[in-house]
Amino acid sequence: MSKSPQKAIDASKAVSRVAMESAQAIAKINQQAAQEFAELIQKRVSDLMKTQDPKAAFDFVHAEVLQDAAKEVAHYHQQLLDVLRSGNKELSEIAEEMIQDSKADLIHFVNDATNNAPVGSEAYVSVFKTSFNNALQNFELVRAAMADSFANFEKSVESVTNLSGAKASSKKKGKSDS
Repeated sequence: MSKSPQKAIDASKAVSRVAMESAQAIAKINQQAAQEFAELIQKRVSDLMKTQDPKAAFDFVHAEVLQDAAKEVAHYHQQLLDVLRSGNKELSEIAEEMIQDSKADLIHFVNDATNNAPVGSEAYVSVFKTSFNNALQNFELVRAAMADSFANFEKSVESVTNLSGAKASSKKKGKSDS
């Protein structure tokens, strides 16, 4: 059992690393998106200023500026989703490993304890092993719930992305049908 504290420390470090890397990746994506958006707006405003005809200016804004903005937003969402998926997968793997390690430590502990039980304690050992087997089943339930939680998180992120993509596409269709 002496390895358990070190394993917990290592797992905490790994979780912190994943969280920091995800935060850094998202910050980098945000900075890059803001910079690209500023450059795009500056270019579009410059192009717009060259246009003398109000209808041509409106058509330009409608056709190019809004479409470019929609593409940038979709690209931004995809980058965020990729970061979240990657971090989620790594966190899931860390949690799975922690659960398996804890389970192995417990099995080892119980085997040591029951193998060294005094003579005449067989009934107690039997009750203990039955309780332990129930605890192992609970471990499996926790592991399954954890796996479901990570999978549901990823589905939620995908749903939000798909929903925002569907809204953008329906707005485009609605405006192009007019």
